[in-house]
Amino acid sequence: MTTVRIRGTESPDGRARAAIIGANRRGMVPRRYMLTIPVTDRCRLVPLDLTDADELFSLTDANRRHLRQWLPWLDSVRRVDDTRTFIRAAQAQAARNDGAQLALVVDGRIAGVVGHHHVDWRNRSTSIGYWIAEPYQGRGLTTAACRALITRAFEKGRLNRIEIRCASGNHRSRAIPIRLGLREEGLLRDVEWLYDRFVDHVVYAVLAREWRAGEDSAGGEGAAR
Repeated sequence: MTTVRIRGTESPDGRARAAIIGANRRGMVPRRYMLTIPVTDRCRLVPLDLTDADELFSLTDANRRHLRQWLPWLDSVRRVDDTRTFIRAAQAQAARNDGAQLALVVDGRIAGVVGHHHVDWRNRSTSIGYWIAEPYQGRGLTTAACRALITRAFEKGRLNRIEIRCASGNHRSRAIPIRLGLREEGLLRDVEWLYDRFVDHVVYAVLAREWRAGEDSAGGEGAAR
């Protein structure tokens, strides 16, 4: 990546800020497009707030064994203060226009989290991740939430490419990009350390033109086919 020299941008974080500043000047970065996103009549994606900390921590703690099978961060979330730290980081991420972490709210209760890992505004791409509490599995909620987030990123964020990476053995997670019609692009071997072992990731991706074509042919269902 070419380094843009702007005062105070020589560090890695500074270079990232410089890239966003440059992209802003070229009109590539839409500001503040990540607000509440409707998903279904009973479900929506909502930016995380510090007032969510107690509820989100309780949900995480109650689903610790379930989530720890495939998520590497459970051991670092032991107290509600750890969840507050995560929410503050999510708010800082949103403030830098680097994507968002959104609560998946079902019937007024938090059921999980869906969000961007990072937004590469220079190349107009991002990757998204998600988790949902065990009692909410099997209802299509995560798939619907990812569809809504992808549509928002392409339509409002004007991104060109979105990835989802899943551990190769996490078949429930892999079913989501498959249902959404993302293309399987390859395998990253031993890419993540998961407590006591390395795991492979399968890479799925969709381009804006593919998503639009899928919506046109499937009546608003994105690239799903």
